[in-house]
Order: sequence, then structure tokens, then C-alpha cells
Amino acid sequence: MFGKRETLLEIIKRLEKLYPSPKTELVYKTPFELLAATILSAQATDASVNRATEKLFKKFKSVKDFAEAPLEDIDKMVSGINFYHNKAKNVKACASIIMDKHHGKVPDTMAALVELPGVARKTANIVLSNIYGINEGIAVDTHVKRLSQRLGLTSQTDPVKIELDLMAITPRESWSALSHMLILHGRRICTARSPKHKDCVLFDICCHVAH
Repeated sequence: MFGKRETLLEIIKRLEKLYPSPKTELVYKTPFELLAATILSAQATDASVNRATEKLFKKFKSVKDFAEAPLEDIDKMVSGINFYHNKAKNVKACASIIMDKHHGKVPDTMAALVELPGVARKTANIVLSNIYGINEGIAVDTHVKRLSQRLGLTSQTDPVKIELDLMAITPRESWSALSHMLILHGRRICTARSPKHKDCVLFDICCHVAH
């Protein structure tokens, strides 16, 4: 098989045919809605987040609304999501900080975003790429972690180290698309427990990796 960079380029080429316009499956209309939805999505399905945010975003429409909302109200509306209590606190705290420090505008730098409660590099990367078109890094969630290990692109287990390995072999303009495509492929084909090998366009690559 090729070296890691050549393998990665082949993976991108194949996945682009399957997922020509890859994007997040979280439903949002504003930068803050995407930030809030991404915070809520940690260790939870996008479907469960979208169910909760449909009502949440109708009730609270602006950053100011979230900053001023009673925590119990947010809490109640996201209670169907894993770890909802901490996440509700983080969403409200983010809104308050954005109002106080950033004039109500979701920050557009990695440094400012990761200072917000509940925001690590993964969330920041999703906001930067989807809202501002900035490829600052590669969002590594459980699907990206699993697929990049299975495909022999990294042997790391820490998301930040996996991100660095992927950034080193991926053209910068493909950072955001790679993350979205791996997430979509991980959900639909290369699942954690019963990967659909017969339906997988990457199976021959995976086969060459010693698991």
C-alpha cells in the first residue's frame, strides 16, 4: 500500500464521490446555534440534539436570550441529551461570556473559542470551518478517531494527537471536509460494532492495516 499521505488522498478521493457536499447534520441557523448544538452533541447523537434544539431555538433566539434565560428552562429543554445538566450550564455560560467579552458575536479564533466553557478543539474546529470558513484544524470525534485508526492513519488514542497526525498528511483545504466525510461514513458504513464491509469503498485499504 502507499504511504500515509498517499493513502489519505485516495481515501478523500473515494469519499468525495459518496459525500460530495459533506456538512454537519446538526440543524442551526445562527453561529451561536451551531456552537450550542455542538456543545450539546458531545457523547450524544445529532438526532437527539436536533430534537431538543428544535424547541430550544424557537424559545431562545439570540445570544442575549440564552444569556438571560433561567438555567432551569434550558435544562428542562435539553433533558433528553446525555449529560444535559452540565451542557445546559455551559451553553448559558458561553452566551454570557460572548455578550460580555465579544459584543454578542461568536469568536472567530481558536484561542478565543477554547476559552469558552464546554468548548475544546473539536467544537472550535466545527464552528470555525462551518461558520467562518476557517480551516484551523480537523474536528476529531469518536467516528473520526475510530476510522483514522482502522485505516492506519494514526496509532494515537488522544484526540489532539490524532488531529495532529491527520493535519500532517491532509491538504489544509480538505481539513473540514475530511472530518465531515469520516463522520458520515462512520455513522452509515464503518460503524463501531458491525461495520458494513461489503458496502465500504475503503475496505481494501482497511484490510491492509494490521489491527
